[in-house]
Amino acid sequence: MTAAERHRILIEPDREGLARRGVSLFAQSARAAIKSRGRFMVALSGGSTPGDMHRMLAREPHVSTLPWDRIHLFWVDERCVPVHDPASNYGRARRDFLDRIPVSSSRVHPMPGHLPPETGALQYRKVLSTCFELGKNEFPLFDLIFLGMGKDGHTASLFPGHPALQEKKEAVLAVRGGQPNVPRLTLTIPVLIRAAKIVFMIRGRNKAHTLKTVIRDREAHLPAQLIRPRMGSLIWLLDREAASRLEKGNRP
Repeated sequence: MTAAERHRILIEPDREGLARRGVSLFAQSARAAIKSRGRFMVALSGGSTPGDMHRMLAREPHVSTLPWDRIHLFWVDERCVPVHDPASNYGRARRDFLDRIPVSSSRVHPMPGHLPPETGALQYRKVLSTCFELGKNEFPLFDLIFLGMGKDGHTASLFPGHPALQEKKEAVLAVRGGQPNVPRLTLTIPVLIRAAKIVFMIRGRNKAHTLKTVIRDREAHLPAQLIRPRMGSLIWLLDREAASRLEKGNRP
């Protein structure tokens, strides 16, 4: 795989195009992983941007044509709030699409945001270890991870300057930060960079300056810049407004 194939920028004209391309990447990765290994392991992000993609997955033809019986759904991060709280990533995903697709609850693996943070982190480590059949000191290898990016350059619940950015041993940590500033659970960088495919899905002109910094300024030390795949591919999936400050020569 060439450098150009491993790092790509895809720009869609609007939020509908962004969602449609996200669904296409989801479906392509799912079918390839299932053909190769018999199952598809994907980690989803919360926030408003992936919501359009999730709702599209809950419509035809995707409800009927995607191999939901071989798909395992995980989460990149979660706020430690009850599932019915509007801030819950899993709760929002249930409303957007999980309750409308033919996927068994045994293949849906939400982060336990209802538990005390440290307890929740420990439990999700155990979930990952069981589902991925991990040995000691092994990290899960996801087929696909969707990520977002905040205006401060954070991704997942990995915030600028936070000690969690230095984590090398654990797959899941309890952290605090962001808006709202609440306890959270997050996958760590060693997990994120091992995925076969990473898709940053970013929308809106308010992200354009940060995105340009992440791609151009290697000395900015923003969390999103630390997501450098070890062997897999990285895709920046953007709408036109998010990409508005990128010049052709600045793209990886």
